[in-house]
Amino acid sequence: MSLGPWQLIIIALVILVLFGRGRISEMMGDFGKGIKSFKQGMNEEDGQAAKPAPRIEGPGHEAKPASDAASEAKPAETRDNAK
Repeated sequence: MSLGPWQLIIIALVILVLFGRGRISEMMGDFGKGIKSFKQGMNEEDGQAAKPAPRIEGPGHEAKPASDAASEAKPAETRDNAK
């Protein structure tokens, strides 16, 4: 069973009577703003994905491997030994 043109016209008239012309136009305006906002959000997300990720730079000094750094490390003095 499908809706014919007369049934659709009757449904539209009932909705118009229930909500009124002003309320329907306000709802359609809000619906349009929501779609526009959604499209802008999707475009912003696509624009951010196209940009390359920022590079993370290493230390400015010459870094040594951990094994070399551990062998050169001096034992730290504790506060108890300093007293």
